[in-house]
Amino acid sequence: MAPVVHDEVGTAPDFASYVAARRPALLRWARAVAGDPHSAEDLLQDSLVRVLPRWEGLRERAAADAYVRRTITRQYVSWQRQPWRRGEVASDDLPETVRDVGPRPPADPSGRLWDLVLALPPQQRAAVALRYYEQLSVAETAAVLGCSTGTVKSNTSRGIAALRRLAADQAPAR
Repeated sequence: MAPVVHDEVGTAPDFASYVAARRPALLRWARAVAGDPHSAEDLLQDSLVRVLPRWEGLRERAAADAYVRRTITRQYVSWQRQPWRRGEVASDDLPETVRDVGPRPPADPSGRLWDLVLALPPQQRAAVALRYYEQLSVAETAAVLGCSTGTVKSNTSRGIAALRRLAADQAPAR
């Protein structure tokens, strides 16, 4: 096996080309997990920094997306455990909630459904986003999330049920 040749900034050339090619899809996933575009950018960068030292040890390049998505998900969970990341600040004023998560799914140009997805708990949101937005199979979703296929099915089912309830609550009265 030939030695790895690093470019001037210390990244493996195949990693740099992978990131260049897959960045839009990875950023979509980070937006789905984080819920806002600014945090998604930070989340993706932090995750890629964690992946880089392990890149050469990745046995199958075909599994790179699953590995990076799982890293993004785990990094997000780690962030949520840190009090300063949760933004816990005492205040008399309620903040305005504006969420712009970037491009809407093609079947939802109004963004209404996407806003409902963002209202789901993180595990359900991740399962629904991977299964229906990223169009992964149950097994692929389980690999990304690092859980069993039963957990994926359960979270997806609960997420879809919650979306139905949320959509019914927001439907205009006839």
